[in-house]
Amino acid sequence: MGMHHYTAEATAVDSSVGVSRRYAWIVFALTFGLLISDYMSRQVLNAVFPLLKAEWALTDSQLGWLSGIVALMVGLLTLPLSFLADRFGRIKSLAFMAVLWSLATLGCALAESYHHMFAARFLVGVGEAAYGSVGIAVVMAAFPREMRATLASAFMAGGMCGSFLGMALGGVLAEHFGWRWAFAGMAIFGLVLAILYPIVVKEKKINPTGQAYNTEQKPLKVKNALKTLYTSKTVVATYIGSGLQLFVAGAIIVWMPSYLNRYYAMPTDKAGILAALIVLGGAVGTIICGMLCDRLGRERADRKTSLAITFCLGSCLLLSLAFALPAGTLQLILLCLGIFIVIGTNGPSTAMVANLTHTSVHSSAFATLTIANNLLGMALGPLVIGKISDHVGLHDAFQLMPLMSILSAAVFFYAKRHYHHDLQRLTEQGLLPPTATQQQKLDA
Repeated sequence: MGMHHYTAEATAVDSSVGVSRRYAWIVFALTFGLLISDYMSRQVLNAVFPLLKAEWALTDSQLGWLSGIVALMVGLLTLPLSFLADRFGRIKSLAFMAVLWSLATLGCALAESYHHMFAARFLVGVGEAAYGSVGIAVVMAAFPREMRATLASAFMAGGMCGSFLGMALGGVLAEHFGWRWAFAGMAIFGLVLAILYPIVVKEKKINPTGQAYNTEQKPLKVKNALKTLYTSKTVVATYIGSGLQLFVAGAIIVWMPSYLNRYYAMPTDKAGILAALIVLGGAVGTIICGMLCDRLGRERADRKTSLAITFCLGSCLLLSLAFALPAGTLQLILLCLGIFIVIGTNGPSTAMVANLTHTSVHSSAFATLTIANNLLGMALGPLVIGKISDHVGLHDAFQLMPLMSILSAAVFFYAKRHYHHDLQRLTEQGLLPPTATQQQKLDA
């Protein structure tokens, strides 16, 4: 496939024109690396839950808040900070974010009490708030439109890989050197990448044509472009459906090391490594799901939503079967299969949002998606499961968790029913450029 091969879905605007393939992949690698740092700093906490619980006599609800406060701040701040990044420069903004979350993670290593740790985690959330949305906007600006679901899935896989490394390395460092060094190691890695990023990645090289978000050359006024964020039923439903599915994934990522520690009697390092391997399977799965989404959705974009529905219901079935079983090999196998597709909805969700929003506000569009993913998913999931766990135990809490995927599938079904109507309406209003198929009809 050539760098600028267009599908029936492609629009007249392609911000990747003029960006070399080699430089585009360098940008992807460095942005991907910072995303890994983001999630290493976020998820290393999960590996040391058993140690913090014992040292500070914490409840599962308190532990859930240490995790949830990061996702909560991401949800609350991602839209305004992404909007500022669109206006004042995405590359400088990304580097600043990385420095902030790395220094805050270092603060976690120095925490002397639960309240100190909570304050440091609060700052981690502030630093990470807009990274996902702005980072994916930078990456998508360097690649052609036909690769959106694949890129989005690969980007989400970066989060999963960061979770893998954070939990695995964090568990090993905590077991051998103490939990403080687990946080310190993540902080050092992030600071090194944060310094390197703006040296290599340049704003002008990412957007040589000025089509994506140059404020002087945008084809629409900002006010009109912003309308595409919320006037489409498909986009709003996609925000909600994606967030509800992340409820399941977020709870599993946060609580899996503790689950293995309690029900499989694993020490911190082994529980962290095995949980990380399970999450890594999810990273591989989300990339494959994204590639499948791009392949099957070339001619019919609404198929992407059909795949999202399939991933929701499939993960619900597999995880429900897994947690209906006692601890053992069969449970772990089914758990791995469920995790493999549980975040398969990310590629279709991001692609659908990108297709139905104007390129000049893509950071804000992905920020809105991030808000839903964090408030409905990554924050709410760990908090609710932690609260239920305090009353009935973590295993029983996990048995209820997969049911959220059924609600997510229903919302995606609603989005699928409105996709074609929304696309046509936004195109007729001039808020979106015509697709290649629509342009051919106009030319005829």
